[in-house]
Amino acid sequence: MDHAPPTQAVILAGGQGSRLRPYTDDRPKPMVEIPGTGTPIIGHQLSWLAAEGVTHAVVSCGHLAAVLQQWLETAELPLRVTTVVEPEPLGRGGGLRYAAAHLPLPDEAWYATNGDIWTRFSLREMAAFHTERDATATLALARPRIPWGAVETDAFGHITDFIESPPSPYLINAGVYVFSPAFTGLLPEVGDHERTTFPWLARDRRLAGFPLPQGAYWRAIDTAKDLAEAAKELASYGS
Repeated sequence: MDHAPPTQAVILAGGQGSRLRPYTDDRPKPMVEIPGTGTPIIGHQLSWLAAEGVTHAVVSCGHLAAVLQQWLETAELPLRVTTVVEPEPLGRGGGLRYAAAHLPLPDEAWYATNGDIWTRFSLREMAAFHTERDATATLALARPRIPWGAVETDAFGHITDFIESPPSPYLINAGVYVFSPAFTGLLPEVGDHERTTFPWLARDRRLAGFPLPQGAYWRAIDTAKDLAEAAKELASYGS
């Protein structure tokens, strides 16, 4: 088995981003700029992937694909990018399979990431975790903060403390993946891999979960509030 980390990736960038309107009225979600950076979400993703050793990314476009393609053609990018557009809606799993068919090294492992998240952690460490467990697919797992304040009580029902935006007790799919070459052939032609491929792999103990390291930055950009929070966090974390 090849223990070298992947050098290729797929970015799923076809979402409409209806909850980010009006920002997404004239551009796809990954083209929304994070305030204060002058760079769209996908630009940050490509820089991160390149810094982690990725040399070729396949960007799967959908909603307002021409806007994204034009930016990719004119921007100074840190890696090679190929864009693909589904000929018809294929679902998340089918879209992932269609994009993966355009990877330059079909017999090697690959990363994938959703086009609406921004994160920073070591993909190389995640790839090593994936290899150590001999997994077919590995999901990055995040523990986001709950957007409400929490209340702690004792056994008698007295309130003992208030906690502002505590971490969720549950891990969630962070939208970043490592896939072995065999994974591509397990994806549906049309449909959702999270309802088919992932459950099959989980039953066979071939699906691994990589918890994001403590201190890693992660945020899904779903709403205008997320955009504003990302700008503040990146300013303090370092863009």
